[in-house]
Amino acid sequence: MDIRFDLFENELATRFAKRFAGAALVIQDSPLPKATQELVSLRASQINGCGHCVDMHVKEAAAAGESAVRLHLVAAWRESTVFTEAEQAALALAEEGTRLADTSHGVSDETWALVRKHYDDDQTAALVTLVALINAANRLAVITRRKGGSYEAGMFATALKS
Repeated sequence: MDIRFDLFENELATRFAKRFAGAALVIQDSPLPKATQELVSLRASQINGCGHCVDMHVKEAAAAGESAVRLHLVAAWRESTVFTEAEQAALALAEEGTRLADTSHGVSDETWALVRKHYDDDQTAALVTLVALINAANRLAVITRRKGGSYEAGMFATALKS
């Protein structure tokens, strides 16, 4: 399948993308650990079947020094021993925040309590907005059929400078 519509070649979509990227920068520059940001983005992208975003976040995390073992185990984080309690709370929030329609309560009180146990207000704000932002990015890529495989670490940062 070819890409349906290249959002990067449309003036309106390009204007939107610049603002979207600005929101991403706020999160990137937040006190939420970078590893947590990539793990959360990767998990939501896996759930949403977004090959482009899975490709991006695996490569960005690896370039930042994330281990292959942890990256391979993100999809099975509950059955793994390589994630901290704080990362597990963030991954649970990512899953529940991505699968809102699967339950009547959205994010459970138990998950929320774990998030608040491990993250301060600014980190929580970054985490909540990251879950929303990566889900929006996943939808943009999946709807337009943007495929994974061609992303190179650093491409997002380079695109922000232009």
